[in-house]
Amino acid sequence: MIDGALPYLRCPVCEDTLTRGDERSLRCPRGHSFDIARQGYVNLTTGRSPHPGDTAEMIADRETFLAAGHYDFVATAMTAAVRPEPGLVVDAGTGTGSYLAALLDALPDQDTPGLGLDVSKPALRRAARAHPRAAAALADLWSPLPLVTGCAALIINVFAPRNGPEFRRVLAPGGRLAVVTPAPEHLSELVAAHGLIRVDPGKAERVAEALGADFTAVTSTTHRRTLDLSAAETRTLVGMTPSARHVPLERMTGGTVTVAVDVTVYRPA
Repeated sequence: MIDGALPYLRCPVCEDTLTRGDERSLRCPRGHSFDIARQGYVNLTTGRSPHPGDTAEMIADRETFLAAGHYDFVATAMTAAVRPEPGLVVDAGTGTGSYLAALLDALPDQDTPGLGLDVSKPALRRAARAHPRAAAALADLWSPLPLVTGCAALIINVFAPRNGPEFRRVLAPGGRLAVVTPAPEHLSELVAAHGLIRVDPGKAERVAEALGADFTAVTSTTHRRTLDLSAAETRTLVGMTPSARHVPLERMTGGTVTVAVDVTVYRPA
């Protein structure tokens, strides 16, 4: 699966091209080598990342919750907002790879390759197998991305960190960046009942400010759904979020939950 992404990858040490070293590694002409895990993702970091990413438990909960279809409308909204030119689709902060897989399935060009980037190894073990045309790589979004300049037709970024300058560098001149962020009322019932981390009221402005030097917003839409969740479903929903580290999951109860997201599409400035 990593072979489809090879033309777009670069060595994170010297920025040279990468090719197959052998069955379990990639190598650049200068001899830098990077291991391919048995699950199929390649480690394109230059050392231990300061951000370990989501834990195995968080990823397991995410896979369970997303597989039930509760967030399918998010993938549908994002897919409807973008129609990229032919070329690489990069999922920056891919998680389990579910959004990238949904997008690749929906695109009219069935040869479009995808690449999911994440710092969480438990996430990448799933992302590497999320879609036949999707590769996966361990990479820190806050660092220079191991990608060729101008190689991406589309970057998607769903509930993940945003590195504006690097996104701008790897995006093709006519490319697009699609960003999904929580709207202010996202999970408001759970925030009130269980003290979940609340959405920053100024989040939209902060995102725009962070990307403003490199991108210009083209469209922005808000999408809402009301979910009727069981206690077990609520637990997996909270368990896949950063709040899982701060609240007792065993106390979760069922009920009505509002899911609200903003989908914003940007073009390079």
